Amino acid sequence: MSWRPPPFIWLCVALHLLALLLLWFEPQRWQQVVLALLVLHGVISVVGLLPRSNWLGANLTRLPADAAGRGEVAITIDDGPDPDVTPQVLAILRRHGASATFFCIGERAAAYPELCHAIVADGHAVENHGQRHRKHTSAFGPRGWLREVGDAQATLLGITGSAPLFYRPIAGLRNPFLDPVLQRLGLRLASWTRRGFDTQADDPDKVYAKLARGLSAGDILLLHDGNAAGAANGRPVILEVLPRLLNELAARHLKPVTLRQACKKV
Repeated sequence: MSWRPPPFIWLCVALHLLALLLLWFEPQRWQQVVLALLVLHGVISVVGLLPRSNWLGANLTRLPADAAGRGEVAITIDDGPDPDVTPQVLAILRRHGASATFFCIGERAAAYPELCHAIVADGHAVENHGQRHRKHTSAFGPRGWLREVGDAQATLLGITGSAPLFYRPIAGLRNPFLDPVLQRLGLRLASWTRRGFDTQADDPDKVYAKLARGLSAGDILLLHDGNAAGAANGRPVILEVLPRLLNELAARHLKPVTLRQACKKV
């Protein structure tokens, strides 16, 4: 699949060309040109820090309209698999008859392949959350992104037998070099509608409130089975929040599905 740059990228290219022309015809204005380019690159960096932005490429922040019309929502669970937490998350989902999408880290999946097998066996989806999950990922160039995302793609395919269809970068942070890599690997960028910040907040009530406030069909919700904060009782926050969230979804007649199920006709 050939890469089609989004309008914002074309604008950045045009501004860079304009800067070169200005330097060619009026070299004495080099200071103003450099300043303008620094401002432009600052804007690009800020855009990359906005996880739900689509300026750097297509970004799934809500389920398609037809999925919302069916009353579907997507629970997405990041940073696993975790040998202590993931089995308990699976048990909760099983009791409620709910489906979820697990964005797994390649290195952790390789360490605990049986957990990925269990995720798939229960009818959930394993998607790509990068191979190493390093905090500096958003500063990668094309080769760095291809290595990080491509290695995880190969790892997860080798474990589950099914290639991931979606990718989510760490904290949703990215730069202009990611989108062409995703196009090359046949992946869609997926972020979220609302998140509970359950890697930081240790109060289950606050995490639940962030997810439940304004909850509606078509939402993509974000929780973590890896790197989860601990509640006052010592249990990972997700284990306190997920049953309440699933009960709330049932009360609102909303159906938790995987991203694949929601987007299969798109």
